[in-house]
Amino acid sequence: MKTHAFILVFLLLPVLNFSQKVSGNVTNKEGSPLDQVEIYNANFSTHTYSDLSGRYELSNMAIGDTIIFSHLGYSNDSLIVRSLEDELNIVLTAESLNIEQIVIASSENPLSVISDIDVQIKPVNSAQEVLRKVPGLFIGQHAGGGKAEQIFLRGFDIDHGTDISISVDGLPVNMVSHAHGQGYADLHFLIPETIYKIDFGKGAYYKNVGNFNTAGYVNFETRKKLENNTLKLEAGQFNTRRLMGMFKLLDHANHHAYLASEYIVSDGPFESSQDFSRNNFFLKYAYQPSATDYLELSTSYFTSTWDASGQIPQRAVDQGLITRFGAIDDTEGGNTSRTNVSLKYHRTFDDLSTLRNLIYLSLYDFELFSNFTFYLEDPINGDQIRQVEDRRFFGLQSEYNRIFSLADFQGNFSTGITLRSDQVENNELSSTLNRTITLNQIQFGDVIETNFGAFIGSSLEIGRWYFTPSIRYDVFRFGYQDLLSSTSNSQETTKGIISPKLSVNYRANNSLQFYAKAGKGFHSNDSRVVLDQSSQKILPASLGYDVGILWKPVPNTVINLAAWYLFLEQEFVYVGDAGIVEPSGKTRRRGLDLSGRYQPLDWLYLDLDATWSNAMGLNDQEEYVDFIPLAPNFTCTSGLNIKLNSGLFGNLSFRHLGDRPANKDNSIVAQGYSITDLSMGYNWNKLSLSFQIQNLFDTEWNETQFATESRLANELEPVEEIHFTPGTPFFIKAIAQYNF
Repeated sequence: MKTHAFILVFLLLPVLNFSQKVSGNVTNKEGSPLDQVEIYNANFSTHTYSDLSGRYELSNMAIGDTIIFSHLGYSNDSLIVRSLEDELNIVLTAESLNIEQIVIASSENPLSVISDIDVQIKPVNSAQEVLRKVPGLFIGQHAGGGKAEQIFLRGFDIDHGTDISISVDGLPVNMVSHAHGQGYADLHFLIPETIYKIDFGKGAYYKNVGNFNTAGYVNFETRKKLENNTLKLEAGQFNTRRLMGMFKLLDHANHHAYLASEYIVSDGPFESSQDFSRNNFFLKYAYQPSATDYLELSTSYFTSTWDASGQIPQRAVDQGLITRFGAIDDTEGGNTSRTNVSLKYHRTFDDLSTLRNLIYLSLYDFELFSNFTFYLEDPINGDQIRQVEDRRFFGLQSEYNRIFSLADFQGNFSTGITLRSDQVENNELSSTLNRTITLNQIQFGDVIETNFGAFIGSSLEIGRWYFTPSIRYDVFRFGYQDLLSSTSNSQETTKGIISPKLSVNYRANNSLQFYAKAGKGFHSNDSRVVLDQSSQKILPASLGYDVGILWKPVPNTVINLAAWYLFLEQEFVYVGDAGIVEPSGKTRRRGLDLSGRYQPLDWLYLDLDATWSNAMGLNDQEEYVDFIPLAPNFTCTSGLNIKLNSGLFGNLSFRHLGDRPANKDNSIVAQGYSITDLSMGYNWNKLSLSFQIQNLFDTEWNETQFATESRLANELEPVEEIHFTPGTPFFIKAIAQYNF
């Protein structure tokens, strides 16, 4: 009982304020508020961050103390406290990023320092690069550019998103009970140039992130306003074209609105044209009627169509039946669209408490044609399948935060709720022929799935220690109506899960921080699996921990090193003969992460991200029994970036994915690869011209690989071997950008 009482007090500390404090606002020279500015006492006894309105409040202050303000992309500045009654406002001056100005301070997610650097020195230029901005995350595309990417992170082949929670401005991207795969995360509705910040975390240690947060989470934040209008034109090999525009519609002191759009077409390097096209539209309106209120309305529309050559068997290439860029069935492909509407309302009650709210609605449809096994199941018509759904989902998020301070420490109390409801009509898996003829309906039904979540937590800064205890509760209601059943069978079930989490940081000085994290996360299962009596788990949990450091050994270098462990109650694995992902048993992963950012000169930046991991399947006694198919053992990315005052800029990037087991006994191996990309350009006052080369050395590589049993039309017996999608060969495109 004493332990329970201590934890409760830790989470629900009285919101008292005995210490002296100062407050004020932070803006840039244009008068716009700056959020996420790091603000700390020079003696480092306390620190805080500015909120969306640029407002801050700093405790444990005294006359004569010096307050330092630090924000990447702006010069550090300071104020001396002359009075505890007056507002202390400051204006920061923009400048080129300087790693020397970074201060290692206590926070719930110290890795945000790494992503803040990357966004400023390596702007995202394509949809393929969006997820690659997350340190340690790899992606692979294997369906003509329109299908969601295959994701690799921390020893996971996450498929399309099963074990990573992805969102944009808080709007969920992952799809539950999706026609193609659980957690399917199609991020292609995000226009890369609209990204302002990338918030990410590895592991399941974050109270406000629920479903799919096992290996980690990513939230992309889009710009609140534009500094200028932009037109961008891209043209490259394989009939690739892209036109992108961002335009200011309103630009007043408290009203901002802009429109962004893009149009992309490409045939791709394949012998059968991908005939890929994508349209994106994004509109954001931000209104701040007062210093205490902030309103943001966003809407977007996305549509995409494509053809694909699919995953081809290695033997067909070896026998000369097709080339690496040929196809066994070139009628694969699909189409998809998504419409999003979201509304944010943030309220600042006083210098101590804030309330953040988000409501959203999404309309989504999806149709995908695939053929993984060719003529294994149907020697006459072939094994093409169709996966289709029509979905709408809505939800809300609300979080209350209150700062408190006592004589010897300060902290933050937070609590919140989340709600999401998905209604999926005509979720279908069928056997088809040439996209036009339905041969057999395998699954056909409607899904209704609702998730309610609640969390409570606090952060406590006591001297050099920073504690973040929290607990989260989620409850799901799964429903499925089988439309193939003569009785229109409808099934429902409800399940809940509790997820405690704790992070502890120790700040040795303003250049070194140690941290330890432990927590429980989960991913939900597909409603159809949950309601099947043979399902093993409804909400399989993950248990993990991280131990690491964030360190500036010299002023121009930032290093993060972490050792981690992750246990998962139920794994999702690829089933080649069905072309689906299905649940299996328990797994264990452990590994090391290394990230480094180095600025030897004002105009030169170097980066490195590497992950070593060991992934094994476990039996009921939690003994090692087999390898986990396609789990990566080693990944590495590095880059060299230049940004000269003269206007010249460039990037040389390298990525490596090591060999990994393709089946449980490692008798089939998915070959690794190493790829180098190059981009160079020059900025004038308003005009920028550049070029990008993907696969600079024209390496022959396989972007995605699976161990699949298949049969070709001329074969009597099936063969199990590597089936792959070839990676892009040498590919160059030119880019012209005009700002006005």
